[in-house]
Amino acid sequence: MSKNLIAISAPSGTGKTTLCRSLQKLDASLNFSVSCTTRPRRKYEKEGFDYSFISQEDFKNKISLHEFIEYEEVHGYLYGTLKSSLDDAIKHNQLLLLEVDVRGAMTIKALYPEHSLSVFILPPSLGDLRKRLESRGTDSEERIQKRLERLELEMGYKERFDFSIINDEIEIATIELHQLINKVSKGEINGT
Repeated sequence: MSKNLIAISAPSGTGKTTLCRSLQKLDASLNFSVSCTTRPRRKYEKEGFDYSFISQEDFKNKISLHEFIEYEEVHGYLYGTLKSSLDDAIKHNQLLLLEVDVRGAMTIKALYPEHSLSVFILPPSLGDLRKRLESRGTDSEERIQKRLERLELEMGYKERFDFSIINDEIEIATIELHQLINKVSKGEINGT
C-alpha cells in the first residue's frame, strides 16, 4: 500500500469530523491522526481522541522544535499535525486519516506525494452549511460569520485535491469515502 495518508479537508461545519468518525466505525483498520490545538475543548470532545488540547506556549515550543509537519491558525486558534504520526503510519504501513485544513492537506500532499490522498468534503449548499454551524450550538454568531467568510478561501483549494465528495447524508458520504480509500489503497485508481 502506498497511499496510506488520507488528508480530509472541508469548510468548517461540513461534517468532516463526523465523517471521519463514521468511517472509523465502518473500518477499524483506519487510524485517526490526533491534531494538536490551542482551541478550548468542547463539552463533547475527549482529550487525546478528538484533539490534543495544549497551551499556546506548548504549541509554539513544538513549532520551534520542528515537531509539526503542518500547522495553521484558523479562526484565532492554532492547529497542527505532528510529523511523528505520519512517519509512524508510513513505517508500519497503516492507513491514517488526517482531518486538516486545506493548506495542511496541500502541505502533506507536497511532502508525501507517494503516500498521500487528499479528499475535499463539500456541503450540499451554503444555506445547509450555515444551518449546521448554528445547530452545533458551540459558536457565537460572530464566530459563525468568521467561518463562513473563510469558506471562499477554502473552496478555492477544491480543484487542487485528488477527489471531492458531497456530504449531504453522512451514511452515503461515509460509504463513498470508504470505497474511494479502498480503491486507491489497492491501486485500482490513482490519487493524483
